[in-house]
Amino acid sequence: MHGIFHRASAPGAAPFAEVGSPVEAGQKICIIEAMKTFIGVEAEASGTVLAVLADNGAEVEAGQPLFRIGPQPADVDRV
Repeated sequence: MHGIFHRASAPGAAPFAEVGSPVEAGQKICIIEAMKTFIGVEAEASGTVLAVLADNGAEVEAGQPLFRIGPQPADVDRV
């Protein structure tokens, strides 16, 4: 299924997640609009957003990577 990628809850609102921001597993990081339904997408793991891989308003498809999330700096120190 295809949908439209939205980084924020509304035009002009702050994005759910920015590059460099920490996220927790289960935290909403974007919304996909498909068939006039808005579906929240949650982070699968805790960490730091390293990259946003889709442009706001771009058409995306199921299984397409949208974010790159890496370990938080504190997590790296414990390795």
